[in-house]
Amino acid sequence: MGIMQKFSSLKSTHPGVWWSAVTAVSFVVLGGALLIGYLMAALLHSQALAPVGSILNWLLAINTTQVTWYVTRAAGFMAYLLLWLSTVWGLAVSSRVLEGKLHGSYTYDFHQYISLLGIGFLALHMAMLLFDKYLPYSLAQVLVPLTSTYRPVWVALGILSMYITVLVTVTFYIRDRIGQKTFRAIHVFSLLGFLGAAVHGLLAGTDGPLAAVTLMYAVTVLSVVFLTVYWVILVSQKRSEQKRLEQEAQKQQLAQKRMRPSYK
Repeated sequence: MGIMQKFSSLKSTHPGVWWSAVTAVSFVVLGGALLIGYLMAALLHSQALAPVGSILNWLLAINTTQVTWYVTRAAGFMAYLLLWLSTVWGLAVSSRVLEGKLHGSYTYDFHQYISLLGIGFLALHMAMLLFDKYLPYSLAQVLVPLTSTYRPVWVALGILSMYITVLVTVTFYIRDRIGQKTFRAIHVFSLLGFLGAAVHGLLAGTDGPLAAVTLMYAVTVLSVVFLTVYWVILVSQKRSEQKRLEQEAQKQQLAQKRMRPSYK
């Protein structure tokens, strides 16, 4: 059996292991990218390796203020889009839109995977802010809301959204301990995390005024709102149907009691 066949067999027989392996590889790639960036920065400041740093700067212009800012913006967009995909995927699963189209284990594992990948790009987005040459952030400004000097309210929304996203993702791994009811209750907060991230990106990001970026935020937010309303309607209908069945069962029980002969 070839490598690709073994890989495909692992995906079908152990989807959880397969997605965990894909997640691990993704974080290795992301970590490698961060390490390469750190080494490139070190080369630029090393006198002994100045010729190598000069070559890298000639190839990639890594000593300019724009490089870190471009990476920060790109990582932020990727983190937001992955958060959006994770949110709409979760809503689609909860609303059973994908029922019959995809196996339940795949939908759950994929939801977990894109959440982890989104956190990875979010970490890259925050890490690059620490190394930005034009408007550098301190670790406290990245982690503590309302400590940023640049648009503090909208940056604080992004930080709070980050904490919500991490909290929701962690519940994937403690689902058995906290119970299904608590798991679902915490997952509802992911909607607040997504909306906070959207407002953060639109009002704190420098690309917010661009027509294409505004359109992206409008489409993603409206799609989440639509699926949320659809999910709420389904939940309401399910509860109404359950209540109706309970009332019918009570009526049948009362009718049976009345039909029973009374012995004195």
